[in-house]
Amino acid sequence: MKHILPIVTLTTLAAAASAQSAAAAGLSYNRAGVNYNTDAAAGDNGYSLSAEALVGSSSVWVGATANLNKAGADSVSVGYLFKSVAAGIDATAFVGSNDVYGITLRRSLNEVVAGLEARFVWSQATGSKAVDSFVYELAYNIGSKYQVAVSIADADKKDNETSVSVRYNF
Repeated sequence: MKHILPIVTLTTLAAAASAQSAAAAGLSYNRAGVNYNTDAAAGDNGYSLSAEALVGSSSVWVGATANLNKAGADSVSVGYLFKSVAAGIDATAFVGSNDVYGITLRRSLNEVVAGLEARFVWSQATGSKAVDSFVYELAYNIGSKYQVAVSIADADKKDNETSVSVRYNF
């Protein structure tokens, strides 16, 4: 009975150290991926390539997507990354081609499952095709180099697209 306090103390310290090392790994913003997209309403099912990276050691973020099935639009974006704005959430404000701007929120969910992360994106296309778009994603990191993800995009509450992605973190 008198050994309970040292055992609880050691267990707490071990859990804190484990959480610290998982948090220190952070989210990867340098990655490239292959995505399979399904969009029943628009009929533009197919593959796309995506890449994103931080410029040097700065917080300037760049991203690009190329649709391989020629049905969707290719895009290029640039933004600024704000790390750990609240509760471990990273926020990226971005502008992109096709008159799009938005905010991405990402958070590691290591306290739930090691390697799990969530992402939420709100974007708006301006001009003649003004549309609000929402993306909800769950991703799992396989080691430090690979990630698989499933996302659902909801454009103007009419057009749902599901994507499965495999990414390489570099």
